[in-house]
Amino acid sequence: MNRQIQDAYVVAAKRTAVARKGGAFRHVRPDDMLAHVLRGVVEAVPAFDRNEIGDVVVGCAMPEAEQGMNVARIGLLLAGLPVSVPGVTVNRFCASGLNAIADAAIKVMTGQCHVAIGAGTESMTAMPTMMGNKLSINPRAFESAEHVAIAYGMGLTAEKVAQQYKVSREDQDAFALASHHKALAAIAAGRFRDEVLPYTVRTHLPDLDSNTVRIAERVFDTDEGPRRDSSPEAMAKLRPVFAARGSVTAGNSSQMSDGAAAVLLMSEDAVKRTGAVPIARFRSFAVAGVPPEIMGIGPVEAIPRALKLAGMQQADIDWVELNEAFAAQALAVIRTLGLDPAKVNPLGGAIALGHPLGATGAIRAATIIAAMQRGEARTGMVTMCIGTGMGAAGIFERV
Repeated sequence: MNRQIQDAYVVAAKRTAVARKGGAFRHVRPDDMLAHVLRGVVEAVPAFDRNEIGDVVVGCAMPEAEQGMNVARIGLLLAGLPVSVPGVTVNRFCASGLNAIADAAIKVMTGQCHVAIGAGTESMTAMPTMMGNKLSINPRAFESAEHVAIAYGMGLTAEKVAQQYKVSREDQDAFALASHHKALAAIAAGRFRDEVLPYTVRTHLPDLDSNTVRIAERVFDTDEGPRRDSSPEAMAKLRPVFAARGSVTAGNSSQMSDGAAAVLLMSEDAVKRTGAVPIARFRSFAVAGVPPEIMGIGPVEAIPRALKLAGMQQADIDWVELNEAFAAQALAVIRTLGLDPAKVNPLGGAIALGHPLGATGAIRAATIIAAMQRGEARTGMVTMCIGTGMGAAGIFERV
């Protein structure tokens, strides 16, 4: 049976505040973070039959240990969604959350269902290494120069981008400092308030006087990453961490973080039946491969593809959420494509706000959708580089 392609509308988008690795979410499981945002987006729209949700697609870059066992299905059940609602976990490393939103949107666009959720969750605190719960690279990667870059740490690829695209240490540090300043200003102005779903963190503490366990509660609703003590002098003192004579430091790299986000999408028919108010329309999504040793340049290939699919030009995009995996790669992408710096990460990026890997794409989508809801952008793009050499980009348009 032929189905006509229909629009997929965003009717709700929520995220947690982002915690530093070992920070506010150090005792919070990734499936609980996921359940929290799933409940949040469902409760944000008028009552509708939850059984209509055709799928919950969840991105996770390291779907192991606490975030293994198909965290999507576990999270939706913990959120109280009906047992009839299915869930699937997808992994495209740093683009997992964005890929999940695209997959959910495509299900709606192709008529497979009228309601779907795309989400992402990641606890870098739960993972013992940057490369997952158990580091196990295929030994064949080391047998020839052709594949050895598969095993490169992300920092080393950033060094190679800095060298190849001639991005200086001074420019990287200045970019990183600007990210902190923009994020701090956005927090002070309350510009993340609409998208962040406060999370009550409960900590069990021993009370030795009464020989009981006391439960302390704290509402976590503000991103932990932005630093007020960042300065050009402090940045300049940091040593390179990936190459002895390199330029990539902890200060001009993204922060390891924990967080989750979810986006609820509906067809036009579902919007009319439920009374939900559409915020944005999903326009396109594209991925592309690049050499693994310069994986940071991935958006240079993905962005033109996403624009072509959307029938748009680069100048048509009002707001770009470019994931700041590293200042070196972000600057290389901006310069190579000629992106308008004023449109890129107006509220700061991952260097300040954190990068919870597979959740980041969904988190940054929530930021763009909130900006559209405030009338600050008509069109927006989320884009990022991806480990092992890929790039992704997704485009949204305000309704």
